[in-house]
Amino acid sequence: MRPQKILDVDMIAGLTKVFRDKGYEGASLNELAEVTGLKKASLYHRFPNGKQEMAECVLTNIDEWVDDHIFFPLLDESKSTEVRLREALKNIEILYDSGKETCVLRAFSMHSGLSLFAQQVKSGMDKWIAAFSIFGVAIKLSSTQSQQNAIQTLIELQGSLIVTKGLADTSIFKNTLKNIENRYSTE
Repeated sequence: MRPQKILDVDMIAGLTKVFRDKGYEGASLNELAEVTGLKKASLYHRFPNGKQEMAECVLTNIDEWVDDHIFFPLLDESKSTEVRLREALKNIEILYDSGKETCVLRAFSMHSGLSLFAQQVKSGMDKWIAAFSIFGVAIKLSSTQSQQNAIQTLIELQGSLIVTKGLADTSIFKNTLKNIENRYSTE
């Protein structure tokens, strides 16, 4: 068997970039092939179900990254709540490249993408809310306040990404992360 010329990690990163930038409907097969360095036939060989399978792979990859780099640190009871929060927020900043990158959940929640990926989008948002709710309880907020803060955190993150892009000002996203840190600060 020949070794793969394109590493899966590089291929998924390229697909993610196109879907983030163009959304599901806007991402053409030509762009997806170009960014991976594969011809369309090779891309279909890797993803027999086409663009939808590529998008599902991107969603799974992002979901796993968020679990490992945001939710796990946020919920890691072996560390102080301050350290957990700072680590999770640092990784949120990495995930969105200081606000320069679009959220993949947003990219898949437009037009036909929502009908195809509604369950994954909802599940992803539910996981964000659940993780921040659990963290809120860990810092002694009531379950109601924890849930409200978690939803507000998700709204602020998503909203700040749109405003940051629209105004081309990453300080908006960075200030949002600071506001979230202040909301959960126990000091």
